[in-house]
Amino acid sequence: MARAYTNVCIQTLGGYVNSPEIDHDIKVRAIQQLLDRGWGKPVSKTEVGGVDGSNAIEVTIRTIVEGKK
Repeated sequence: MARAYTNVCIQTLGGYVNSPEIDHDIKVRAIQQLLDRGWGKPVSKTEVGGVDGSNAIEVTIRTIVEGKK
């Protein structure tokens, strides 16, 4: 349902840009939430590196199981 409002939201947002009477923070946030719900949030990337500055990451996994085979 949210996707049905995409064009209206974009047009409304564009109208807010030049309108001094509108409380931008509240309305822009509402539009952002509607678009995020309909189209999903943008993908966020995180870069991780090793302790020596390399791209290597060392993972140590230890499992202790007592009395099970």
